[in-house]
Amino acid sequence: MPAVLGLNFHHDTSAALIVDGHLYAAEEERWSGIKHHRRTRKGILTAPTRSLAWCLEAAGIVPQDVNAVWAASMRPNPAAGWWLAKEHEELSALLPSPLGERLRLISHHTAHVLAGYLLSGHDHAAGLVIDAGGSALGADFGPGRERITGYDLRCDRVDRVHQAMPLIVPGVSGPRRIHSSLGHFYRNFALRVIPPGDEPEGSMMALAAFGDPERYHDQVRELVRLGDDGEIRISHPMGSADTDSPLVIGGRVWTAGNSGEAPQDERADLAAAVQRVFADAVIHVARHLRRLTRADALVFSGGCALNSHLNGHLADDGGFDTLFVAPAPHDAGTAVGAALYAWHYQLGQDRLSVPFDAAWGPEPGPIPAVPPAGFRVVTGLEEALVPAVATLLADHRIVGWVSGPLEFGPRALGHRSILAHPGHADTRDRLNAIKQRAAYRPFAPAVLIEHAADWFETPGDPFMNRVARVRPDRAGRIAAVVHRDGTARVQLVATDHYGLRPLLEAFHRRTGLPLVLNTSFNRKGTPILRTAEQAVLAAADLGLDAVAVGDTLLLADHIPDPNEHLLTGAGGGDHYGIR
Repeated sequence: MPAVLGLNFHHDTSAALIVDGHLYAAEEERWSGIKHHRRTRKGILTAPTRSLAWCLEAAGIVPQDVNAVWAASMRPNPAAGWWLAKEHEELSALLPSPLGERLRLISHHTAHVLAGYLLSGHDHAAGLVIDAGGSALGADFGPGRERITGYDLRCDRVDRVHQAMPLIVPGVSGPRRIHSSLGHFYRNFALRVIPPGDEPEGSMMALAAFGDPERYHDQVRELVRLGDDGEIRISHPMGSADTDSPLVIGGRVWTAGNSGEAPQDERADLAAAVQRVFADAVIHVARHLRRLTRADALVFSGGCALNSHLNGHLADDGGFDTLFVAPAPHDAGTAVGAALYAWHYQLGQDRLSVPFDAAWGPEPGPIPAVPPAGFRVVTGLEEALVPAVATLLADHRIVGWVSGPLEFGPRALGHRSILAHPGHADTRDRLNAIKQRAAYRPFAPAVLIEHAADWFETPGDPFMNRVARVRPDRAGRIAAVVHRDGTARVQLVATDHYGLRPLLEAFHRRTGLPLVLNTSFNRKGTPILRTAEQAVLAAADLGLDAVAVGDTLLLADHIPDPNEHLLTGAGGGDHYGIR
């Protein structure tokens, strides 16, 4: 029974274990309650202690049973070669025996790309990784830290064919470091555009739909130079983490310190320009990789692969037939990539099947013995629970939904979700208020895969990783999940998705709509919830109308007692659920 372990000790600390072809994976944030498991001091290393312990327990093995242990390197300093040995020593010391003795390091970007490629089902693909910065371990093309990396990927080899690294060039007052980090470029602007309190990158991407990209496009475009062979140079300081140096655009000084001062229309216009310039730069690299690899498929990973608006058109604009975005393209996914590397390339095992879901984590456990104030337990529903929840949703109630293993990754996929009817725009407003998000933030639809083409003009994704264009003649019927630009970040729900599939089918029968609004079950600024107990308490804090946990339904006191039509799924609302 072969077993391999992948770990990430840095940002988004996580563990992934493959045993006999079964993948277990979890993020440390789900235990610590600290989003991204981010510590206060930059560069501090933390072991994924609880997620690792869960993986071993769930698989029924002990550390001695693990054949190989790999972790994603993250050290940026390549000086004199001592950095790699020191990182290995530090990480090994954080693991129990014999895992520490078996630890080996893989480059950060290679772990990212394999978290996509080895789950994509493609034999030959181009791989693209873009983030703020990776490790010096992957600096095949010269000294420095990974920023943008391109791969030629095949089942028997992984070839790094493109690398964008920081450059030292003469400046006005001496040598100046020119960065090529599109991840820093996007985040740098996001921190200057989005006031504190909202997640910067996701909020800026959402705000961009409300803006005019032409207003500031030329000034933003001057900051990013696109050269031959996929080259990108970003003017200082916008390719770095420096958000204090003033940036003058449109006669206004933009810094992270004054991000809330500009009117929202100006911030939206700047966000739209940044989104366009960012997308153009990524497409520039993608086209270069298409020429280098001649692959028909592109695998995209790294933090920038969370930009679902870009992903909606990257394949077409980059010249590829298909796009596969890693299920967890952020840093936590490097643990999955490291484990998959060991499984396939080191042990020579067959690749895992293409996933339709990322439910690789722990079960929710029992609910509290006593429901929180304001809620009561409805018993005896059994097989009627799913129709009952479908009826609550049809009646425009907002329901917490906890079903089966926890999702891995930053987006709820129907296992720890808050669900709602997609038909009314005021539902979106209510949810944004509940989750304390900016009013312009959109919500995603989860749709039965066989009905997706009836509602959307372009493809969706099982992991909510790309936007699709909503069919104009259908948009009015699903207003709560249509963004300002006529798109939606679609989650395709396959026939084997047991966590959400039965409920979607019941809602479809009940309303004629094959989709629901799906957002993550969490409080503002905290990770997606892990346990049933956490979910029930959060439902009370957030003011949800109901929460379904496994086979148990809890109703808020203001919701009428369930009656015959609730138990049978009949009545309440019209055929389309729009009253």
